[in-house]
Amino acid sequence: MGDKTMTAEEVVGRLESGMTLGIGGWGARRKPMALVRALLRSGLRDLTVVSCGGPDVGMLAAAGRMRRLVTAFVTLDSIPLEPHYRAVRERGGLELTEVDEGMLLRGLEAAAHRLPFLPVRAGAGSDVMRVNPALRTVTSPYEDGETLVAMPALRLDAALVHVHRADRLGTGQCLGPDPYFDDLFCAAADTAYVSCERIVDTAELTEKAPVESLLLRRLAVTGVVEAPNGAHFTSCAPDYERDEEFQRLYAKTPWPEFAGRFLGADESGYRAAVAEWRKEEGR
Repeated sequence: MGDKTMTAEEVVGRLESGMTLGIGGWGARRKPMALVRALLRSGLRDLTVVSCGGPDVGMLAAAGRMRRLVTAFVTLDSIPLEPHYRAVRERGGLELTEVDEGMLLRGLEAAAHRLPFLPVRAGAGSDVMRVNPALRTVTSPYEDGETLVAMPALRLDAALVHVHRADRLGTGQCLGPDPYFDDLFCAAADTAYVSCERIVDTAELTEKAPVESLLLRRLAVTGVVEAPNGAHFTSCAPDYERDEEFQRLYAKTPWPEFAGRFLGADESGYRAAVAEWRKEEGR
């Protein structure tokens, strides 16, 4: 249980084309965007992505890196439907498995507990079953005899999540109001990589932090990346809110143009490009 600190490039270097990746956060909230940008700079492709989608999904779709998406939604929150994802989906550029949020939760929980599936009421009697003909149902063996959806485990090769603070051993702290599914993404994955706003001493977490804020267990974490502003342009409250002006720019700019200007050779290049844009706009 030694030092697990890595760079974003080292994380991506451990990933492979064709993997199933879970990406934490929720819509345009606390997405591990520094890790996603590093992935986009690599040659990785043919990915299956499991995500409560936001710009992570939009960018990977627009760049042609995804073969399949498993999701309950893809949104920028203040912009209801992620436009880059929508364009790819409308031209049939990727396979889609769309499920209810409760089903996604149960799929991650099943994988975290190494179960083949978990029963869930969500999705029963809806078009979820029609558009996902591979889904099966199970009948309760007890007196109720209820028919339930058998949500298959969403087993992940790797997970990418972003939290507010972490120590070098992999303990991750969430300071925001909602942990989303980030802990489950890590538990459902063979390897889990966590970016954070700031790496702190373990004592700051174990002796000073409320225990309920310690979202990620070090045993479930493979690597830790210190990435200040690493969720930009999504929110990472209370550290910072979503960058709405930059998000609007992203949403209206064709992907090749956006990537050419802002992706950069590394994260420092991304930050410099954003700063230059702000200067041009007088912000």
